[in-house]
Amino acid sequence: MDEKRKNNLILRCQIIQGIRQYFLHQGFVEVETPYLVPSPGMEPHLSALEVYCTYPDDTRCKKYLHTSPEYCMKKLLGQGWERIFQICRVFRDEEISGTHQIEFTMLEWYQAHANYQKIMEDCEGLLTFLSEKVLGVQQFSYQAKEVDLSPPFERLSVARAMSLYGGVDIEKNRDGIALLEEAHSRGYRFDRSETYSYDDVFFKVFLEAVEPRLGFPKPTILYDYPASMAALARSKPGNPFWAERFELFVAGLELANAFSELTDPAEQRRRFEEEQRLRAQLGKPVYPIDEELLGALFQMPPSAGIALGVDRLIMLFCDAPTIQEVLAFPWI
Repeated sequence: MDEKRKNNLILRCQIIQGIRQYFLHQGFVEVETPYLVPSPGMEPHLSALEVYCTYPDDTRCKKYLHTSPEYCMKKLLGQGWERIFQICRVFRDEEISGTHQIEFTMLEWYQAHANYQKIMEDCEGLLTFLSEKVLGVQQFSYQAKEVDLSPPFERLSVARAMSLYGGVDIEKNRDGIALLEEAHSRGYRFDRSETYSYDDVFFKVFLEAVEPRLGFPKPTILYDYPASMAALARSKPGNPFWAERFELFVAGLELANAFSELTDPAEQRRRFEEEQRLRAQLGKPVYPIDEELLGALFQMPPSAGIALGVDRLIMLFCDAPTIQEVLAFPWI
């Protein structure tokens, strides 16, 4: 192992210790939940790894390596836990790249009687604490880009970002056809032989024109996504087209995804069934609905939570161009 990677792994250890220190000092309890679960994440773009287990009576049972500890952590909220966090390995059978591995490390934390604005404040507090503890400074460079982790972070609505950087008005164009027509008029190119959904057009504009502009030099909290892109999030009161979801970007890296949690079991079931339908249309495995989670929502107070990619956070602090450089045993 070369000296650079060894130093990165030492810094990795310090960062993970710092994460624990921060949350324990904030009154959170660290929890552990199963890696093998009856139902993984339902989002259409996620693919889980299947595992077959044998019970003492020799019957076989199919489980999944979790794509996130979210479902189990919400069940704990339903049992009365109020401030919990977890650092764990998660598994997603997706393309390996410079920012993604099939097996990677996730930090998730959840707080009862809170909304996504409280989680925004947590992000500012955590990153500021870690930068001071690990680097001793709040201003540094990542891949020749200036980074300033001193609060407050930039807060930018999705609608404003799409208009400012992408040149399209998603507030006015709320269906796929209207958004496609505007995007095409702005110079975005689409294959005329293909059929595009609202989400397809949105992400083409977002990935080409918006995402590369986020997180410089201050981190960007990009908030209020269309509800169709936030199946586990609470809709905004009085305006159900939008959901209380945000993502955190730093120096071009997407670090985290957060919600004010949906606690309506009937609405959550409807969204899960819609995701099952979309998965079937895409030819992907259709995962069973986690009935225990739906049951827990009856007892779950208003809450908010977040998933943050620990490996990408370590990339930032190590000035590492790829995720492989902050892992002892990368897949590739």
